[in-house]
Amino acid sequence: MKSHWLLLSGALLLPAPPVAAQGSSTLTPPERFFKQPPGTDYYLANYSEYEAYLQKLAMESDRIKLVDIGRTAEGRTQWMAIVSSPANLAKLNDYRAISEKLARAQGVDEAEARKLAAQGKTVVWIDAGMHATETVTSQGQIQVIHRMLSQSDPETMRMLDDCIILFGHDNPDGMELVSNWYMRQADPKKREFATLPRLYQKYVGHDNNRDSFMAAMPETENVNRVLFRQWYPQIVYNQHQTGPEGMVVFVPPFRDPFNFNYDPIVMSQLNEVGFSMHSRLISEGKAGSGTRSAARYSTWHNGMERSVAYFHNSIGLLTEIIGGPTPAKIPLVPATQLPRGDEMMPIAPRDWHLQNSLDYQWTLDRAVIDYASRNRERLLFNIWKMGANSIEKGNKDSWTITPSKVDRLTNAAPVKPEGKDARPGGPKKVDPALYKTMLQNPAERDPRAYIIPADQRDMPTAIAFLNALIKNGVEVERADAPFQTGDKSYPAGSFIVRTAQAYRPHVIDMFEPQDHPHDTDYPGGPPTAPYDITGYTLAYQMGIGFDRVLDGLDQRFTPVPDLLPPPPGRVVGQGKAGWIVGHDTNNSFILTNRLLKSGLRPAWLKQEVTAAGETLQPGAIWIPASAEAQAIVDKAVSELGLTVHATDAAPQGDRVALKPLRIGLVDRYGGLMSSGWTRFLLERFEFSFAQVYPKRLDAGNLAKDYDVLLFTDDALPPSGAWGSDRPGKQPELKDTPAEYQAMLGEMTDGKTVPAVADFARNGGAVVAIGSSARFIDLLGAPLKPALTREIDGALKMPDTKSFYIPGSILRARVDNRQPLAYGMPDQVDVFFNQSQTFVPTTNATPYGKASWFEGRDLLRSGWAVGQEKLAGTITVADIDVGKGKLLVMAPEVAQRAQSYGTFKFLFNALLYGAAERK
Repeated sequence: MKSHWLLLSGALLLPAPPVAAQGSSTLTPPERFFKQPPGTDYYLANYSEYEAYLQKLAMESDRIKLVDIGRTAEGRTQWMAIVSSPANLAKLNDYRAISEKLARAQGVDEAEARKLAAQGKTVVWIDAGMHATETVTSQGQIQVIHRMLSQSDPETMRMLDDCIILFGHDNPDGMELVSNWYMRQADPKKREFATLPRLYQKYVGHDNNRDSFMAAMPETENVNRVLFRQWYPQIVYNQHQTGPEGMVVFVPPFRDPFNFNYDPIVMSQLNEVGFSMHSRLISEGKAGSGTRSAARYSTWHNGMERSVAYFHNSIGLLTEIIGGPTPAKIPLVPATQLPRGDEMMPIAPRDWHLQNSLDYQWTLDRAVIDYASRNRERLLFNIWKMGANSIEKGNKDSWTITPSKVDRLTNAAPVKPEGKDARPGGPKKVDPALYKTMLQNPAERDPRAYIIPADQRDMPTAIAFLNALIKNGVEVERADAPFQTGDKSYPAGSFIVRTAQAYRPHVIDMFEPQDHPHDTDYPGGPPTAPYDITGYTLAYQMGIGFDRVLDGLDQRFTPVPDLLPPPPGRVVGQGKAGWIVGHDTNNSFILTNRLLKSGLRPAWLKQEVTAAGETLQPGAIWIPASAEAQAIVDKAVSELGLTVHATDAAPQGDRVALKPLRIGLVDRYGGLMSSGWTRFLLERFEFSFAQVYPKRLDAGNLAKDYDVLLFTDDALPPSGAWGSDRPGKQPELKDTPAEYQAMLGEMTDGKTVPAVADFARNGGAVVAIGSSARFIDLLGAPLKPALTREIDGALKMPDTKSFYIPGSILRARVDNRQPLAYGMPDQVDVFFNQSQTFVPTTNATPYGKASWFEGRDLLRSGWAVGQEKLAGTITVADIDVGKGKLLVMAPEVAQRAQSYGTFKFLFNALLYGAAERK
């Protein structure tokens, strides 16, 4: 008899009951466990069944251990199955330690790295289910795990001996929802998930694969902990759907642009693995794989699971395959029928079933594991080499060559060919001396470290930023005493992030601007759309104050061992009349909301106020003293890192009297990701709200239930100069479960807008973000869209050759005397994604201008074509509509829960919209 073990919480080993000696005959095959065999047409297993099957396999096989890696947003256990040989599983902690030591690279020389690489096992992460409607991956993982546990052929045994495979599931909640929705229909031919009623991740749906560097969602944090703080896999394989039309599957390599922050070794190995995957498919007669130009995927953006891996020196793989439980057909696409370098073996049109996709997935997984096995020592050594390269760069003067620097070099005068070996024509050549002066300018050296001073405007937000780094395995230090570097002094409690660490590429990418190339198919052509956004510098988005240290930083500081709590708050003074709290800390909104929910009435002070010698800008929060307020304030100081001033007298001057607010957060059937992200933030900052759908809006009498209606980007269907709507599919009422029927319906200008207009004109507030700011056209506002062209008598957005800003960070001016901008600095970095902005109409009535673009050079991070068109246009405005308010924001001020620096625009609008008006 053998004892077997379940791994719980990523570290603890607990004994499981002994079972009979293992062999493939003792394993329960999927077809004997599930209601139908996974891979059968018109059938999907759900997560509860998947989870139970993994637990059964873990009791039956000595090749698997289960790890509970954390809880999901809906409270489910997120399991990871570790598959390897029994001998390897008996020494998991030893192999994990080797993987960590090589990946971290600190204090490991080449000789030790080669010794460890010889001793270690390749660690490979293979996941499923990230996007829950991409059902092939979850159903296929069931078969893959069973086959890896049951097969004993020489190749499988070699793979198990050489590799430790981490089979993860990225989205348990989504698998449960999608599978149950699909299977709800008794008639198989009626099964579908195109009419899914809500997002398949509780808050963010498809954007769960844009959360990697922020790790705001619990599932992302759980996965990141495994990847970058516990197991350090050399390969991260993230499986998706759907493949290019007329093909079966997209497999790496990827098209350019290539992000210039990470080590080129990772890209060279990515290409190797990708072509190994193609080669295995082709050798098995599995046609229809495409690469590079076959799809839009690139390696630029850091927010996706497979791409964040590159910034951690791991090989990140993405495949996109066709198929699903409902049979389909591969269409005949003429452009895919001629073999070429990016599609070596075209596929003919044919019927396609779920099991066909699962067979391809098995081949792809095997190809990855086979590569990891055959290249075990090289992969382990190279992850050390990349880490060592990063540490070396962080310890000396180094430069990152970026597109704008190359553009400067390109614009230099050419050199004339001379001598007998000179060749006329060819690419432009410039003076070689310019390499030093233009590409290695001493003033443009990469930083050796970043210092985040403790005297931030909003230190709790700085802590949130540092925690995002720590969740990604970045090493952070804290100064326990004041210190000085160069001619600048820093207080105790400041934080230091050195670039001399293995994850230097990620550090640089979070602090420095992204410099996206001007990407076109041909000179003078329109921009080629990026796969996702182009500028996302997290320090900029979160409004973090930091200093770049270009020279060595010799001081030693205290390493931060784990996630940081909010900084300690404090009470200044001993006054008994009440408290004044500055408006510049985002956490102050949590305090305000707690006070309002308790029936207390804080207010905003409209003028500057001085407390204990400190000048607080307009918007400071006044809290009259009471026993109940005392308890709430004391708790906020302890938990939220707030500084409060206890005063002997109430401050003088005008106030904005706040009152409890009822927010209606507008959503649509199927779920809007922008609304979901905002719902997450409203919960995080303790706002009271309810979701509201088109039927309720159309019914009118909105003031009965709401003080503020919040329309996030795309909540109001865009049209004309505001973009194009892409409505989701909805089921018929008779096919909709009762709990979802209130969500049905569409917003229309004819019925919804009059009800919203009546709400505003009679004292309600409408907060509109991004394309939902189209309300300025519909409610007779004194503003109009700034970025337009006329086509057939209708206003449209400018063409992309003249204006194109695909998800970038721009610098805006702020009037922080305006209530919408209370607590903001006078300039702020805003996330801008092909948004509209505003200009006054002819003979415009008064309005409040809270933020605007000034000047022609606005780009801070990303890519901007035609940014000069934004000069002088308005981004955030306060507009009176009858007795109520229309508060509009052109940028996505709550973008993916990352843009902490502009949250105040939204939070201020919600409280100000419901405030008492005289």
